[in-house]
Amino acid sequence: MSSGRPEPDQPLYTISVAAELASIPARTIRLYERHGLLTPQRTEGGTRRYSDNDIARLRRAAELAENGVNLTGIRHVLDLQDENTRLRESRTSDGG
Repeated sequence: MSSGRPEPDQPLYTISVAAELASIPARTIRLYERHGLLTPQRTEGGTRRYSDNDIARLRRAAELAENGVNLTGIRHVLDLQDENTRLRESRTSDGG
């Protein structure tokens, strides 16, 4: 049964909409992408599409940047958070 809400990983938003939702400029999103902070899905025509999870990641990256963390540090923090989430999910699915 569907709740009518999209899956958090479903690519829905163009870069301009993602920028508005994350409250950061599109050029910052492109910079984050170049530095490996996120990899949006692309349409067959090459248009970037961002998911709700991507928007949350953009917001977290922007928050870290505002607190003085450089791009390399941001990537490490986000990678550690992703790993922590994966570990929690695998522990939950294992009945842990």
